[in-house]
Amino acid sequence: MKNIALIAALLVSGFMFAQQTEVKPVLEKEGNLVKATYFHDNGKIAQTGYYKDGKPHGNWKAFNEEGEKIAAGTYDQGKKVGKWFFWTPDNLNEVNFENSEIVSVTKWSDARPVVLNK
Repeated sequence: MKNIALIAALLVSGFMFAQQTEVKPVLEKEGNLVKATYFHDNGKIAQTGYYKDGKPHGNWKAFNEEGEKIAAGTYDQGKKVGKWFFWTPDNLNEVNFENSEIVSVTKWSDARPVVLNK
């Protein structure tokens, strides 16, 4: 009987712990768009962007578990368009999309941002 009670207690505590670590997305209506924010298990933002008519639309950004930006680009009614940027520790990859198809890829070896003052 003690073993059954112990197993039940472990199962209940395991389920409670699993519920606490699950981070659900935050969805906020903004006009005709829905702003979506997804999170890593550690609570930091994983992705942020917008939906229109149930499809990704507008600017999207993705972050690693440390909060560093790893991707940024634009959707047009669910299709990747224009320049998308993917950061790695060593490179910046610039990928040009048309209708979610890759048109070109440019790899930059120095991914540090440059700021120009006028």
